[in-house]
Amino acid sequence: MMKANRILLLAGVMLSTLTTSYAQGVSKGKKATGKEPVDYVNPNIGNISHMLVPTYPTTHLPNSMMRVFPVRHDYTTNMIGGLPLIVTHHRSSSSFNFYPYQGAESTITPTKQLSYDQEKVTPYRYQVYLDEMNIGVDFAPSHQSAVYKISFDRQGYAYLVFNTGGRGQVKAVGNTITGSKDLGNKTSLYIYAETDVTPTKTGVPDRSGSISWGASPAGTIALLYPTGTKKVGIRYGVSFISEEQAKKNLNREIKNYDVNAVAAIGRKIWNDALGKIAVSGAVDKETTVFYTSLYRTFERPVCISEDGKYFSASDGQIHNDEGRPFYTDDWTWDTYRAAHPLRVLINKQVENDILNSYVHMAEQTPNHWMPTFPGISGDDRGMNSNHGIASIADAYAKGLRGFDLAKAYEVCKGAIEDKSLLPWSKAVPSGELDDFYKQKGYFPALKPGETETVANVSKWEKRQPIAVTLGTSFDEWCLSQIAGDLGKTDDAQHYLKASYNYRNVFNPKTGFFHPKDKDGNFIEPLDYRTSGGPGARDYYDENNGYVYRWDVQHNIGDLVNLVGGNDKFVAALENMFNEPIPGSRWDFYAILPDHTGNVGMFSMANEPSFHIPYLYNYAGAPWRTQKRIRSLLDEWYRNDLMGVPGDEDGGGMTAFVVFSELGFYPVTPGSPTYNIGSPCFPYVKMNVGNGKFFEIKAHNASFTNKYIQSAKLNGKVINQPWFKHSDIANGGVLELEMGPVANKTWGTNSPPPSAAPMP
Repeated sequence: MMKANRILLLAGVMLSTLTTSYAQGVSKGKKATGKEPVDYVNPNIGNISHMLVPTYPTTHLPNSMMRVFPVRHDYTTNMIGGLPLIVTHHRSSSSFNFYPYQGAESTITPTKQLSYDQEKVTPYRYQVYLDEMNIGVDFAPSHQSAVYKISFDRQGYAYLVFNTGGRGQVKAVGNTITGSKDLGNKTSLYIYAETDVTPTKTGVPDRSGSISWGASPAGTIALLYPTGTKKVGIRYGVSFISEEQAKKNLNREIKNYDVNAVAAIGRKIWNDALGKIAVSGAVDKETTVFYTSLYRTFERPVCISEDGKYFSASDGQIHNDEGRPFYTDDWTWDTYRAAHPLRVLINKQVENDILNSYVHMAEQTPNHWMPTFPGISGDDRGMNSNHGIASIADAYAKGLRGFDLAKAYEVCKGAIEDKSLLPWSKAVPSGELDDFYKQKGYFPALKPGETETVANVSKWEKRQPIAVTLGTSFDEWCLSQIAGDLGKTDDAQHYLKASYNYRNVFNPKTGFFHPKDKDGNFIEPLDYRTSGGPGARDYYDENNGYVYRWDVQHNIGDLVNLVGGNDKFVAALENMFNEPIPGSRWDFYAILPDHTGNVGMFSMANEPSFHIPYLYNYAGAPWRTQKRIRSLLDEWYRNDLMGVPGDEDGGGMTAFVVFSELGFYPVTPGSPTYNIGSPCFPYVKMNVGNGKFFEIKAHNASFTNKYIQSAKLNGKVINQPWFKHSDIANGGVLELEMGPVANKTWGTNSPPPSAAPMP
């Protein structure tokens, strides 16, 4: 008890002072609210989805293996299916769970739905009351371990029932519970747990309510505790290496059963992480949305190094991490646009370690390809394109040097040259459609009614020819940047030329990117709003032709010219935001369920849309970017259960919110530049490392005062809606005068830079 009190006292001392970086960021003259950054986090934002997968109220430490969220099928239910022990894959169910119980032995089954109330979720603690059972639950995580305190309010016997959910087993000896579970692809999860009360007996329940006492191991075990037991503490560790390592992870991180102490440490860790960006001067609603969004960006990837070792699903082996944390669980199609660039700014070492991990991961696979959807149990090769290349190019362009660029280039190049470009495909060698792309410069579409003849094309995902052509053009531009950095002049010129392949599918008559058949003919008839079957995958992917019209992140200046110049470009953007959904909404969403968060044909809910509101900056109308960004944030990102418009893929969407509320955005990953939008906060102070800070002083910024009247960067007047990474990498100050009426001349003659001219 005295040791526990010392831990609590130490935690209290740590928490008595505001996080240093946060406290330094509070502008002079602002009243203190008494809140720290983590107090603004609301994990329930977005827990009810507009259409697809919602957010989950996840409790975890930043980028850590140990993640949990309630075991239930949706937020609206008042039942939970037990208590989680670890979620191993983003958005998957808990790999182990358990439930506490008091009642008749004959009603104990492997799983049980329990009524709950008084649920409280924070990033560092989870509490709930099982009201029909009169059982209290308190939980706090560390990095690779966690602790529960279960309080039984009734008289009688107390039970704990542990379940693997299939493909695993669990056993109990004395007060120790151990188990393992097959996660697929030679990957296993191990658990080691101890309770502070020793059960009187253990057994295996079946679905009929009969328990075979004394039997073990099995997929489910029940533990009976002495009558009169009022509290049971559970502390446990997890591992992807071994049961013994799970025990080591537990003993390294959690010494007792004190939930308060573990939660206090977790709270300090979260305040340090979130406090790297201090914001002030806005209403609580905007601050809550901001810090909740920032919290979401720390959910993935996760560090799986355990005492200097890690298990890699890439080759099924345990490796020495050589003193560098190893990360996985990331969907780069979603996260390269904003989540990776955000870490480049505020977590440079973590981003270095992540990219270093991906290069090693590629080297451990038979084909040496840069991963696209790296996960605990391997790379899923998800979505289309190979945008891990963009994250390498972006990090290097912005000064990160914590990975081997030459090795990165080879695995990135292999992902383009050797692997098939087909969506969701692990096909090797590349096939006839890839050869066609390299010869003709575009991915061919099928004519209406034409039967697919290429065996490796997914029946569901289809060819996605426009998405593949545009995405690969961008990837090849990123390759050209890396090749240039390495002095590979010929490669740099080759990939720069290939990066213009988007021109091959541009229809000058309509101003849209339009699928072509193998003979070079545009597919007709075509409705850019709804054509392409489920998810528009016959031609695009998850989004329609209106969204993919702007998917040339690397050369927007050329896109402006293709569309017809500044005036036509701006008019085309406005047309997209004002083009109504054709027919009924249910018919539209039956075809395009990912295309939610609609403002006309713009989809706020899907990643290819994120850069679009900033494109006015390239066509002489920055004030329209300022207007549009603020309206989109206000309409679609709110402090409520439906406050996220689409899938939040581990920071993919919420990093966009973080950047946009700060007032700038990385439109082109791979280019060391940022577009200026409209800051929501009068004052921002961002810790960019090495004791340096980037400040944004948006004088008079408010919901009404969203328009930039004038600007200074590092004391120099600027009349351009962008700035360079080097302007802020070592600290700096962006100073903006804000007002309620647009200054339509500010920044009109200096558009952000685009790619170099075609060689």
